[in-house]
Amino acid sequence: MAKNMAITDQDLRRVVTASMIGATIEWYDFFLYGTVAGIVFNKLFFPVADPLVSILLAYTTFAIGFVARPVGGLIFGHFGDRIGRKSMLILTLMIMGVATVLIGLLPSYQQIGITAPILLLVLRILQGIGLGGEWGGAVLMTYEYADEDRRGLFASLPQVGLSIGLCLSAGVVAVASSLPEQQFLSWGWRVGFIASFVLVVVGLYIRLRIMETPEFTKLKAQRQEVRIPFMSAIREYPRNIILGMGARYIDGVFFNVFAVFSISYIVNTLHLSRTTALWAVCSSAFVMIFFIPLFGRLSDSWGRGKTYAIGSVLLAVTAYPAFWAMSSGNVMAIFAAIIIPFGIVYAMCYGPEAALFCDLFDPRVRYTGISFVYQFSGIFSSGITPIVATYLVASNANQPWYLCGYVVFAALVSAACSAAIKGTAAQSAAGSTARRAA
Repeated sequence: MAKNMAITDQDLRRVVTASMIGATIEWYDFFLYGTVAGIVFNKLFFPVADPLVSILLAYTTFAIGFVARPVGGLIFGHFGDRIGRKSMLILTLMIMGVATVLIGLLPSYQQIGITAPILLLVLRILQGIGLGGEWGGAVLMTYEYADEDRRGLFASLPQVGLSIGLCLSAGVVAVASSLPEQQFLSWGWRVGFIASFVLVVVGLYIRLRIMETPEFTKLKAQRQEVRIPFMSAIREYPRNIILGMGARYIDGVFFNVFAVFSISYIVNTLHLSRTTALWAVCSSAFVMIFFIPLFGRLSDSWGRGKTYAIGSVLLAVTAYPAFWAMSSGNVMAIFAAIIIPFGIVYAMCYGPEAALFCDLFDPRVRYTGISFVYQFSGIFSSGITPIVATYLVASNANQPWYLCGYVVFAALVSAACSAAIKGTAAQSAAGSTARRAA
């Protein structure tokens, strides 16, 4: 491709490293909150008499982060499409890092009263805004640097940041959980949040050394930026946006059922140890590191919509067997019940997802378009899932079968939408080519 003639392998490696490390830090920060929400924040920041109410309140602040993410996506998407991808990535990393460190330093409800949960909510909103702008920029950097026949692979590499970040966050909390309960609740859980400062400094150093993407540089040189990218995306790609959000449904539901809610379910419903739950999630995240790029690469040859649709159907198939095995209480069964569907099958959707969404928009509105699709749909697919899951299990006599039905429904919706994306993506690419030629 002509646009990549001046790009060296070193340039590409540097961009991939910067995107992956930055995404890892952002996801680590975001998931650290989700990991401790149902086992720490319910006790320290929402100490009400009913444990179920405490957990629901803690998960509500977790959900608020997802509500804030579309705001960050629109803000940073707008300026990313008008000013550049790189500068937005630096800013999002700083916002996320500061908010996470401050959460680690936040006094509890017993120390400062109602101010504690209010400040926690504000910092969670800042986390959401930071991640809302981060995801789109990170995947765009690798997608727009790569050749067209390898975009599925390279756009999947920042996605690995999700699994590494989850692995790190669950691992850090699992290690801290080995402390006596009183020490863990007083200071042990805070270590992971405060340690984020070191990761952010490293991430900023790497990101400051990368160049702007070739596609955006060309767009800027030809003065093809649009005045309000969001309005242009809504006007030109309404069907793409709807299908993209539908495809995203199972991603958010499945992730938060297995990576977030399962921890609370294993600890509070099955009455097993916190470390068992955390190490099961951590192990599945480690396995996912290898399968995300595998399925990203396969999407370059199979087709992204087809790969994603097959993955969605397989996730529907695994829901009931996974919770049946988990409910047995056997530790090995619990590990298998999380690692196989979440560590392997889920990667079949998450690996191709970034390139699937990028294909839907041309470079003028791509940052805004993919950020809106991913982050706005995340409110319903991700943010409220732990709350929905907690309610469905509680209303089913602490049995997970209503929840499994919800997972199957989400998977079938996503399978239908991702299958329908195939032709739409091709039309978008053709439209993008025509605009640039004009």
